[in-house]
Amino acid sequence: MKKLFCSLFVLMAGLAPLIAQEDREGCKDPALFTRMPGYHIYRCEDLQFDRFEFRISASKTQIVEGHSLLVMYDPNENIQAPSPLQTIRNYCNAAKKIGGQVVYEYDDAGPNAVLKVVKNGMEVWANVYASYNGSYNIHIIEKEAMKQDVVADANSMLSSIKETGKVAVYGIYFDTGKATLKPESQPTLQEIAKLLKENPGLKLYVVGHTDNTGTFDANMKLSMDRAAAVTNELVLQYSATGTSLKACGDGPTSPVATNETEEGKALNRRVELVKQ
Repeated sequence: MKKLFCSLFVLMAGLAPLIAQEDREGCKDPALFTRMPGYHIYRCEDLQFDRFEFRISASKTQIVEGHSLLVMYDPNENIQAPSPLQTIRNYCNAAKKIGGQVVYEYDDAGPNAVLKVVKNGMEVWANVYASYNGSYNIHIIEKEAMKQDVVADANSMLSSIKETGKVAVYGIYFDTGKATLKPESQPTLQEIAKLLKENPGLKLYVVGHTDNTGTFDANMKLSMDRAAAVTNELVLQYSATGTSLKACGDGPTSPVATNETEEGKALNRRVELVKQ
């Protein structure tokens, strides 16, 4: 997966470290921020895809998924470490200077700040935590949907249809609020076309489902438009027989998970193939 954090560099006020100490091998500052002066990296963790639960108010959190980078800093020897609040304020001000926002600040064994920056269509979240012992860390998530590496094949789809009369398909992708198929949907569409070719007598409802974000009428229309887009693509690009497919839209009326979490909403946004 090609992953690059936004090419934004924010300089923080301060002098160069008094005593240089080496960073942990393989670790470096995130592209979004520089570090506080006089600090070195003692640990980092870079994951292609992970999740982090950001606190966005006193009673609410938001889970964000995507490219994850955790960087932990310790002060170099013989420097006077800044106060935890000074560290937090530096990062808050740096985010604001590049058009970002401070989502929430709170104290949990030290001050924390949740930051959000949107640039060139990329949404980046960061949690900065400063300990009272002088160390601090920053956890960044570059938000994106996971690249789907495992796609349900025609045989597994047929097996589910035989057992339950339907199969939920999650490898079909659209832009938010739109019914235009993304190119990464092709592997799944190819498997659906294979399913139909190998089972010429099979007739299916192609049913679109949404989460509950937005109005009911808009979601009903969106689910129908997406189902129609899948049906049309199968007929026009994959030579499926139009009489074997019928598009339907159920909107948010048949959830398979709670809409109270981002994970649940992702499960509810799906296309189902239902035997006619």
